[in-house]
Amino acid sequence: MRIGLGYDVHRLVENRDLILGGVVIPYEKGLLGHSDADVLVHAIMDSLLGAAALGDIGKHFPDTDDKYKGISSIKLLQHVGMLLKENNYMIGNIDATIIAQRPKMLPHIPKMVENIASALNIDKSKVNVKATTEEGLGFTGSGEGISSQSICLLENL
Repeated sequence: MRIGLGYDVHRLVENRDLILGGVVIPYEKGLLGHSDADVLVHAIMDSLLGAAALGDIGKHFPDTDDKYKGISSIKLLQHVGMLLKENNYMIGNIDATIIAQRPKMLPHIPKMVENIASALNIDKSKVNVKATTEEGLGFTGSGEGISSQSICLLENL
């Protein structure tokens, strides 16, 4: 068994879609990034890659490569899933947290779980997504950005 930890953060800006877990969430701002800036999926990918000792998303999907500009992070997650399979790893579980003051995430979490599980070709019961605020503290609490953390368990095939 191998455990991986992932973290990501992006700034909130106007004129961008807010995409988390592959879900477009209605909000007046979106996350700034080279891809779709889906911090939830980015944290999950980093936890999976870390557990498998395969580096991180910057190694596999550099923000200096135009082929990743605006790309769906769910597509990148599918690629990570294939890398895990090629390296004989099976996902035991993923537990992730979105840290954002606003908007409310709860109505969107079931679809996020479905998107993540589908991209990785695993059962939804292996994916847990939750959300919290920071009680108005820090950059997430002030609404400057959104962050996410993920931990996962991989098993050798």
